[in-house]
Amino acid sequence: MSERPKTAVRIVDYAPPARLGELADLWVASWAKTLPAIDFEARRPWFLDHIAGLATAGAAIRLAITDDGRAAGFVTVDPATAYLDQICVGVAWWGGGVADALLAEARRLSPARLVLDVNKDNPRAVAFYERNGFRRIAEGVNPRSGLGTLKLEWTA
Repeated sequence: MSERPKTAVRIVDYAPPARLGELADLWVASWAKTLPAIDFEARRPWFLDHIAGLATAGAAIRLAITDDGRAAGFVTVDPATAYLDQICVGVAWWGGGVADALLAEARRLSPARLVLDVNKDNPRAVAFYERNGFRRIAEGVNPRSGLGTLKLEWTA
């Protein structure tokens, strides 16, 4: 299988509410592809509130912007707690290096440590994080979906 060509992106600060609909579209489509049994369109209001709450609480939110100005993905990190709450890449850009660029930005924002929760049933994400040096530190359950999760940690 040949590797997808890398997508050139620039990482920019996100200032809500600009592009919020575009981020929600990315999030819904990406999760719908990842876990099709869950209605992520029905969760759109939760996502919109969640992003607003993260921004209000001081989380860093960064967008990966393509050469033609489209948002290809985003990442949210709370530098105070080192928690990576969201990393999302639009389906059209999967395998193109966008997740790598977003993870590099997360590490820049929290250079000593990152911690996150990932769905056990998301082998693509689990493999990505483990390939990038994250290790499993705990297991849990997502309170919204009831699905099993893994808590992962990366340290410099």
